[in-house]
Amino acid sequence: MVATPAELSSLSSTLDELTRRVSALAEEAAAADQDDLATELFGIERALTGALRRLRKLVTAPRV
Repeated sequence: MVATPAELSSLSSTLDELTRRVSALAEEAAAADQDDLATELFGIERALTGALRRLRKLVTAPRV
């Protein structure tokens, strides 16, 4: 099965929402002085942001 542009766009939107949720949790953990949790969540946020950037690049790439 080949991913369609619409499917990639949908995945991008879902990943964006997940990234925002993780970011919010990381901020809350940092504010509550839960440094270990905040550090892990910020690391996850960075990984998700990188994945989102790569996925968006696929969505906007010209099709051959």
